[in-house]
Amino acid sequence: MDARLPAHLEVAALRRAVEAAGGFATVLRKGERDGGTILAVLAENGANARLFERMPSADGTRKWVLSRSQDTENPMEFHDYLTRRGERDPDLWIVELDIADGERLIALL
Repeated sequence: MDARLPAHLEVAALRRAVEAAGGFATVLRKGERDGGTILAVLAENGANARLFERMPSADGTRKWVLSRSQDTENPMEFHDYLTRRGERDPDLWIVELDIADGERLIALL
């Protein structure tokens, strides 16, 4: 049996943690309630967006890994990538967390 929390609970926990720390969090895309993949877009004051997603590791855990950073020369490329990912995976959740050092918050889950 998979001990993973349902996706909607993980997203809710991320949002609460960010808001409790004084940041802003919003769901950009809702996916499958229980088993959807979660992508976390971390930003600081709306800039420097970085995309993290959980990847399985050899020890059986799923760790957050940086998969893409926003290019300051072409910021729409980042948005377009998120759109394409959502179109390919209807179960996908995308949550944006706007807070300094957001990596510390996603590491808690």
